Amino acid sequence: MPQMRISEAARFLGVSDDTVRRWTDNGTLTAKKDSAGRLAVDGLELATLARNQSHLQEHHAGSSARNRFVGLVTGITADKVMAQVELQCGPFRVVSLMSSEAVRELGLELGSVATAVVKATTVIIETPQGKSLT
Repeated sequence: MPQMRISEAARFLGVSDDTVRRWTDNGTLTAKKDSAGRLAVDGLELATLARNQSHLQEHHAGSSARNRFVGLVTGITADKVMAQVELQCGPFRVVSLMSSEAVRELGLELGSVATAVVKATTVIIETPQGKSLT
């Protein structure tokens, strides 16, 4: 199984290094020394924790979309017809293009809370080595 350094695990979970260390201290995660003598956690154990720690919003009836990212509106660029809305959803930046009318109807403004709902037929996965698969 792949091993992740404490700092990498923290980055993937969107928490601080200290939080991951507390989790290893209290038994939430198991830390072992890697080949270089640094503390590391098992990638599968980390993935399991990430899934268990996720707080999914209540599913909305009438929608088959499962990917919902709650965040803060950090940018709105609008003209008369179209707008680009940026959300910061934890460590992720999500950008949506919509009508300026939709921005007004939703009452979107900088600092407001919104949910990005993503439904895609194609998702590209990349690895750190730069290989991509569809």
